[in-house]
Amino acid sequence: MHEHNAELARDAGATSAEAPARPPVQASAGAGERRDEIIDAARTLYEEKGMSRTSIQDITEKVGVARSLFYHYFPNKDAVTSAVLDTYVADFLEAVRYWDAHRTVGEIDEALSGVVRLLRLCLFENDSFHIALASKENAELYIDFVGRVADRVANFMVNNTVRDYNALHEVRIEHVYETFYVLFVGLASYLRRNPQADDEVLKDLIAQTLHMDR
Repeated sequence: MHEHNAELARDAGATSAEAPARPPVQASAGAGERRDEIIDAARTLYEEKGMSRTSIQDITEKVGVARSLFYHYFPNKDAVTSAVLDTYVADFLEAVRYWDAHRTVGEIDEALSGVVRLLRLCLFENDSFHIALASKENAELYIDFVGRVADRVANFMVNNTVRDYNALHEVRIEHVYETFYVLFVGLASYLRRNPQADDEVLKDLIAQTLHMDR
């Protein structure tokens, strides 16, 4: 996996530690490692060339394996693209964990600022893959990506951040998972259409939706 997750967290306001990187492609590997190598190669090529200009042959050539081995792990390009999406979701969730571990408990405004920065970084990376993901022809894939991130983030918030918040404040929302899920999807949609939205407005939207004490 790329070191991108650590960069996300640092850019969002974290101050220390680095996330582990996936080892480079090796000459020989087990079944799980070989599958990961194919995913890594696809991700790298998508970032460099874009999805539409990357073929299965490009991926297998980068890994140094036959096309038949690709089909042993993935039935088609869509399947490996879905696996690549999972690596981005994992990167973002690790950045969220980093943010959560380094935030100051009780400093709500600071925490909201970090969340807004993370959200912008998730949506507005400038590599070819993110640009292609945001295009109209990949709208379905983009919706899938946002939904996956929303699910993982909502579950994390319920089991971690909300628990810490509840130790100091009353949680005044019901259906906590569903609220976080809808909030993330809504903010992602709003920011995609309004990338210049003021950060203070976004912070207010989050705080108001979650009925937070500020």
